[in-house]
Amino acid sequence: MSFTTDPNARQRLITGLRDLADYLVSHPALAVPAHGTEIRLSAASADDDGCAQVDRFARQLGVPVLDNLDHSGHYEAVRVFGPVSYRMAAISQAAMARYHSPDTWT
Repeated sequence: MSFTTDPNARQRLITGLRDLADYLVSHPALAVPAHGTEIRLSAASADDDGCAQVDRFARQLGVPVLDNLDHSGHYEAVRVFGPVSYRMAAISQAAMARYHSPDTWT
């Protein structure tokens, strides 16, 4: 897992996001992504506890789960805030194996 609910880490992230927003406001000539950006959280494997982690995340955000395990091996939830999205995904071990397979890129 690459996420935390530690209050100190949360506060640092929130402060950083606010600082970035303030900086962008005060520097209107500074370029930003044309189509927004995404904050991604990687849950554990979908074969382990990852789906339950995504389920909790989806409940906290008030969004549905996107279950594509049978097709792409992804189980995810996303909430969109204008051009910024906040996403958590659990990926099956089979999908990860396909991604890392040398045959994928030939």
